[in-house]
Amino acid sequence: MKLIKGFILAAVMVFAAMPVSAQFRIGPRVGVAVNDLHFNKSVFDGDNRAGFTAGVMTEFTVPVIGLGFDLSAMYVRRSAKWMDGENIVKDNRDYIDVPLNLKWKIGVPVIGKIITPYLTTGPAFSFLTSRRAISDAYKNKSVDIAWNFGFGVQLIQHIQVGASYGLGLTKAVNKLNINDGKGGVEGKNRYWTITAAYLF
Repeated sequence: MKLIKGFILAAVMVFAAMPVSAQFRIGPRVGVAVNDLHFNKSVFDGDNRAGFTAGVMTEFTVPVIGLGFDLSAMYVRRSAKWMDGENIVKDNRDYIDVPLNLKWKIGVPVIGKIITPYLTTGPAFSFLTSRRAISDAYKNKSVDIAWNFGFGVQLIQHIQVGASYGLGLTKAVNKLNINDGKGGVEGKNRYWTITAAYLF
């Protein structure tokens, strides 16, 4: 948690220090969550898709150096499947996801107005909006915190297409009935998300 508090403090300081010329943009963002990231059409196979997301994104960027951050408010549906003994447990979870990313746009001479690669990292706070109970044995946590690492490209200065990996920092699922003496299950979210945004 110290890492997250430090990151948020740094983001506030960056925002406060931004010059008047800093660019603020906002727009819709949509995407899909996948279990495994492939650089071919199999990324969208039915057994690989794990959910979807849609919402709005804002971006602050300091011109010339390309450093800034983005903040989103997203509706997210995540799907999970795992074995509990001989039984397959399936679960769909709905969240309001709030990722805050430090973003660095890498300026490329000549073609920068057409295509600009970028890197992102930062925390994401997910608030459960669907049921907590999965079964008699499992329960979803109401808040899930992850750390995202992402990359992408900005096209024609308005469209951003990116992929990010969410590394769960807290338990998303608890096992309620612990009868095996092993301390139960601590399920953490691990997921790739591919998104596209149009910023005005």
